[in-house]
Amino acid sequence: MKKMKMLLVLLLFATIFAFVGCDKKNPSKEANGITEVTETLTEQPSQTVTPEQSVKEDKSAEILVAAAASLQNAMEELEQLYKVTNPNVTLTFTFGSSGTLQQQIEQGAPVDVFMSAALKQMTALEEGGFILDDTKKELLENKVVLIVPKESDLGLSSFEDIVKAPIIALGDPASVPVGQYSEEIFTTLGILDKVKEKVTYGKDVTEVLTWVATGNAYAGVVYATDAKSSDNVMVVAEAPVGSTSKVIYPIAVVKDSKAQEAAKAFVQYLSSKDAIEVFEKYGFEENK
Repeated sequence: MKKMKMLLVLLLFATIFAFVGCDKKNPSKEANGITEVTETLTEQPSQTVTPEQSVKEDKSAEILVAAAASLQNAMEELEQLYKVTNPNVTLTFTFGSSGTLQQQIEQGAPVDVFMSAALKQMTALEEGGFILDDTKKELLENKVVLIVPKESDLGLSSFEDIVKAPIIALGDPASVPVGQYSEEIFTTLGILDKVKEKVTYGKDVTEVLTWVATGNAYAGVVYATDAKSSDNVMVVAEAPVGSTSKVIYPIAVVKDSKAQEAAKAFVQYLSSKDAIEVFEKYGFEENK
């Protein structure tokens, strides 16, 4: 029994000495004043953002695009296509009359990209110092057309015939480019005063289209692209050659944009062959 106890005591001491020896080869972290947690953090890779991460973050942006109402259908399709190759860019659109959008930008609306249905509004913003230099592009062309409800029996066949309509829908020339083009046409034809006697003015071209499509107006003047988007109207005439100025859609980056590089990239994309093909599908033409 005594031998057995002695053997256990020796075994215990041997275990203790072995532990101490190992500990001397691997000094305690706390003995050096450093905790295990501190060393773990020290040995971990740096949390500094890598160049790849930095580039990815730089590409993340939110862009507010203010565009003429007649661009809505095309822009909504282009938004989906742009997301495929630019998933970090969030596009938000506001559509309306070009004049109203112009005023909103002048009043400080946080718009990044502006696309109007006429040069007039873009020129005014340029002259006021609201457009970023060297970003404006005169991108698209449209046509002005006379429309009537699909089931119309008035027999209209030309712009001169519009005076036969009891109620005429036009865009408000104070802020809607298609309304301004309409007045140019009727002035050239010498019938503006007669037309005004029967006019109801819409806040944008979409409202004019809706009034004619629903039969609330017997005739109206819109863009060819708008007429193409509705199955409830028919085009009876295109504006006579020389009766109005060329319908140009310019686009540019707003000077106060907080995402100028992303905005420039989107404007560049809208100038690409793929984007132009989408615009053409909705009736626009590339301005050359």
